[in-house]
Amino acid sequence: SLQNARDLFDRFFEDEFLPLRGEKSWAPAFDISENEKGYMVSAELPGIDEKDLDITIAGGMLSIKGEKKKETEEKGETYHRIERTYGSFNRSFRIPDAVEADKVEATYKNGILKLVIPKSKESAVKKITVKK
Repeated sequence: SLQNARDLFDRFFEDEFLPLRGEKSWAPAFDISENEKGYMVSAELPGIDEKDLDITIAGGMLSIKGEKKKETEEKGETYHRIERTYGSFNRSFRIPDAVEADKVEATYKNGILKLVIPKSKESAVKKITVKK
């Protein structure tokens, strides 16, 4: 019946496990790995334009800022639920001093940000011989 459909619709929007989220700060997850040549940082950032990303290295900190902008709303629309997160984020990670900051490569494709931070030659592992 029509009343049952309305009740189901109302219960759908009362789900307490998925609260409404408006525009706010959010923190995307980052993966950080290392090999002998350098460090790799990656994150899924769907819906962000590369011009809305700001990446800096200063004082041993890698900072990544971005903003996910909400599409223009149509007049007359009434939102009952917004589950996608919009707004800005700012993540910072401590990195070793022995990196070549001027040679960092950043790519952004299909919503995936990838950074390659090369280690400087001074950061190579040095074998120390123990004498008798």
